[in-house]
Amino acid sequence: MTDAEYVNIWMRPERPARGPKPAYSRDRITEAAVRIADAEGLEAATMRRIAAEIGAGAMSLYRYVPSRDDLVQLMADRLMGEIDVDGLPSGDWRADLTRYAHGLRDMWLRHPWIATAHRALPGFGPHQLRLIEAVMGVLDAHVPIDENLGLMALLNAYVEGSARDEVNWAEEVRRSGVSETEWLARSYPYVQQLLESGQYPIFGRIAMEARQPRLSRDEQFRSGLERVLDCIAAALPAGGGTGVTAPAPPRCR
Repeated sequence: MTDAEYVNIWMRPERPARGPKPAYSRDRITEAAVRIADAEGLEAATMRRIAAEIGAGAMSLYRYVPSRDDLVQLMADRLMGEIDVDGLPSGDWRADLTRYAHGLRDMWLRHPWIATAHRALPGFGPHQLRLIEAVMGVLDAHVPIDENLGLMALLNAYVEGSARDEVNWAEEVRRSGVSETEWLARSYPYVQQLLESGQYPIFGRIAMEARQPRLSRDEQFRSGLERVLDCIAAALPAGGGTGVTAPAPPRCR
């Protein structure tokens, strides 16, 4: 297979069939890259910086990880390995998906640089495949595979969108030096002006009546997740596992 035919790093053998044992490994390089990205951001995880971290020559690392795209694939897949899916499916689909969703969110918040590392095309790395088998296995007995894909896309979109908002807020606070509480306080005079104008009645109801914006980030996440799980429940046949013992929730019809 030529270089042009490789579309992901796992299609490339890690070491040649013959020759001396390699001095380094993809795992070691990936571990160092993740450590650097956690401390300094994804852009800091260059081959030169990784080489300095593990005491290697920068050019020698390209024998193990040929491109920047390959490195990011390895890093992203490594993070997926942090999500605990042992024992899934357990037979309680709602508990399983709740556990997975919290694990995915926690991973994003531990490694906020993942927000800039996502690729549209799947890499099918070993940790991603483990997640696919475990998480999609939760609903496999209850719905056709296409429905399963759609429901998992709904769940993942909610979790990743929520986590991305949290990451962006944290970055804005870091960049501006203004906390979320301070930002709200400074915005109050303008918000008051908008309310008094009477031109924005829906915004007025959000500002004066909505409970959701007043919840903590954790509470907001849990509340939204319950709605997503209710919608998944509505797509399952009656009695399709623990948590599906009643008619579909009206808000998801």
